[in-house]
Amino acid sequence: MKATTALLRTTTTTRPFQGPGAVRKSPASSPRSNASTLFGSNPGASASSLSAKQQHEQKLLATTRASAMSTTALSQAPTSKLSPSSSLDLLSSAKAFIFDCDGVIWRGDKLIEGIPETIEGLREAGKKLIFVTNNSTKSREGYLKKFLSLGLEISADEIYSSSYAAAAYLKSKNFPTDGSKKVYVVGEVGIMEELTLAGIPHFGGPEDAEAKITLGKGVKMPHDENVSAVIVGFDREINYYKIQYATLCIRENESCEFIATNRDAVTHLTDAQEWAGNGSMVGAIAGSAAREPTTVGKPSTFMLDDIAEQFKIDKSEICMVGDRLDTDIQFGKNGGLKTMLVLSGVTREETLLSEENTIHPDLYTSKLADLLPALTEMNQQ
Repeated sequence: MKATTALLRTTTTTRPFQGPGAVRKSPASSPRSNASTLFGSNPGASASSLSAKQQHEQKLLATTRASAMSTTALSQAPTSKLSPSSSLDLLSSAKAFIFDCDGVIWRGDKLIEGIPETIEGLREAGKKLIFVTNNSTKSREGYLKKFLSLGLEISADEIYSSSYAAAAYLKSKNFPTDGSKKVYVVGEVGIMEELTLAGIPHFGGPEDAEAKITLGKGVKMPHDENVSAVIVGFDREINYYKIQYATLCIRENESCEFIATNRDAVTHLTDAQEWAGNGSMVGAIAGSAAREPTTVGKPSTFMLDDIAEQFKIDKSEICMVGDRLDTDIQFGKNGGLKTMLVLSGVTREETLLSEENTIHPDLYTSKLADLLPALTEMNQQ
């Protein structure tokens, strides 16, 4: 891309960042319309034979009964806390486990308690393990280094990142590799590495970290008309240049694909607090381009379909374990998987159990290592 007097672009590497119970809300039960409910137990009673006060009292009673029925239904909802028996049932029925990473395996750069022993126990039990993450900042090889640095023996084939999902999506669409079409990336090195491995021409990403726009009268920002896809992933160096360039490609290039690695509201850059996630970056570009993206990470079905095909697993035999209701658990439910929420990451128990929550896992527990007693029992048999 040529520099102009209006546009100043410098190339630099990405700067490092400084710095039990019921859960399902049942529909409110409505009072039955028959006479015994509305007017009392006397079948001979009618509305006309009761005083206004009596009718009011009977309606109040019916409302109270309806509320009680709703509360009873809530307490009998299918979601339940993990127990010794449900642990054994889960381990007996699930042949494969898909794990989210942030909030399930680690928080920031620290392993969550009991993870090495649990992974070892699951392998001993013959379970297939797949580690998925919506974080696109690393490629599969990049995540493998993190697993190994934390003392976990994982292979690259067991890792499925949203950066890899973005490249896999374009490959499934037969995106040309001859240079006739290109991809513009808003994101970090993980997406760039996966596109390189897939042989897909691309630019942007970290190389535009310091790119700037100098506005003035009549300034028009040029863009490459051969860009046929824009991928937006988590980007700690996002700037106005990247947002405008992506917007122009999406809005003005014919049939340009708009792809989001994920739309997570928050992420875990450190274990001290939550940080703004890729949803904020995708939202900025979706707003200016006036178009919604195709999301390839959780909870989209693309990632799960590709995993099931690659690993030759029947979806009915998979359990999804995650810490987010709107991505991990919804991802599992969208694909018909068994689901288990762990409370070691984003979701709090009070959020899960609140009446406002509409996403309900099959099971929930405090952390993945709560499966260890059942695993030990199973592996000793």
